[in-house]
Amino acid sequence: MKLYFYGHDYKYAVEQMLLTLFPQERPEYPEEKTAEDSMEVRLSRGGKFTTATCRLNINGSTYNGRGAVGNKLLTTPIETDRQCQHIIKDAIYRAALSSGIQHPVWGSLTGVRPGKLMTPYLEEGMGDKEAMKAFMEEYDVSPERAKLCLDTSKETVRLEKSLGEKDVCLYVGIPFCPTRCAYCSFVSQSVEKSMKLIAPFFEALKKEVRAVAEQVKIQGLRVISIYMGGGTPTTLSASQIDELCSLIEECFDLSYMREYTVEAGRPDTITEAKLQALKKHGVGRVSVNPQTMSDKVLNTIGRRHSADDIISALKLVREAGDFAVNMDLIAGLPDDNVESFRETMDKVLALDPENITVHTLALKKGSRIMLEGSDIPGAAEVGKMLDIAMEKLRGAGYEPYYLYRQKFMSGGFENVGWTKKGYENIYNICIMEELCSIIAMGGGGSTKLIRHDGEMNIRLTAPKYPQEYIGNIEKTCADKQKISEFYADIKKKE
Repeated sequence: MKLYFYGHDYKYAVEQMLLTLFPQERPEYPEEKTAEDSMEVRLSRGGKFTTATCRLNINGSTYNGRGAVGNKLLTTPIETDRQCQHIIKDAIYRAALSSGIQHPVWGSLTGVRPGKLMTPYLEEGMGDKEAMKAFMEEYDVSPERAKLCLDTSKETVRLEKSLGEKDVCLYVGIPFCPTRCAYCSFVSQSVEKSMKLIAPFFEALKKEVRAVAEQVKIQGLRVISIYMGGGTPTTLSASQIDELCSLIEECFDLSYMREYTVEAGRPDTITEAKLQALKKHGVGRVSVNPQTMSDKVLNTIGRRHSADDIISALKLVREAGDFAVNMDLIAGLPDDNVESFRETMDKVLALDPENITVHTLALKKGSRIMLEGSDIPGAAEVGKMLDIAMEKLRGAGYEPYYLYRQKFMSGGFENVGWTKKGYENIYNICIMEELCSIIAMGGGGSTKLIRHDGEMNIRLTAPKYPQEYIGNIEKTCADKQKISEFYADIKKKE
């Protein structure tokens, strides 16, 4: 769709709304106006109000939307940007609704973290009903999604009260998998093609662990959570897992640790020896991720294991020791449908994991699904799958504790982590709600240093591909000095 801006340059906000409301469209910026489908977005400031308007020209018809904010609320440059983007999105949303599109369950919201908008209502002292009402009126969110957001935001508020200024989480990224799944857009290498890279990657990772540990020690930071993800960390051998966990114990003070998670997501990587190595080092939570319990769907997405293999892997985990278990599912996979997804939910609930994370398929352009044009369920069908998940999970005693959204997500829905009481994962809440700094190590690891004083957060990202990570490890390690610079700047401004 052709986009025209007048009085502003909030390109990202407009594109977000376009992709959310008209996912089949892509933004175009012609030099001259044409009679084709287009969106004209204006922003103007009057004496008392700043107003945004949208003129949507589509299929030969014109639809209009409007949003406004009082100028007295435009207190700082950051707040002015936030408010202006909000009314621009509101104007586009209203124009789109008048054109007859289906009402999105998340209303006018486009961001990754809906909880960022719900949590302030709770922190202001609003009760549950009052907070939900305010949220629904402001963003036109459906009651079901508002309740999801309320429940997860309450967990955010609870956890935030328990965190200290020096608390941080560590992430260790292992970018290897047995095979690459059809839906995957993560930068992970199939070990079938890159087995020779594992050893040099492992040596580079050890250098980065030591570099990060030095900065953590200098700043007196307290490690409260470790999350080892990927890829699939259990692609490493049992001896490599033991060596990596031993190095982490040697380099970091783990006396403040509250949880330790390792994604053993692929059942074809889980062995008794690897589980014993994890248990030896105090890992308390592992993932056994089926994505689906349909053998037909598993074959379509290239998992190369069966539903029975998942059950066998989980049995190994239960026999190995006292691990809490997370199981990931994806709604909207190729060859899946409402009934087979319902069967998946029933089979997973029968396995009784402590956590179940329900993802919505994200249609990422780097995935095989998109490259091959796979036949996937439509938005209405995906919505029914998620409704089934919510009903069954709440009925089985699970509660939502974190949620987030992604670009190009089928139907504009969400990913939700569900938990039995007492098994909430601190890392997942912290990273999604930006409660504390996440310090990452490994290929594609994204360190995010969080400020709570209104200043900008800082990102440090390692090279994504294993070969690039290995070749640039000295620079990646040197970049970790910015951690000390970040905390020194905070101290200076206190």
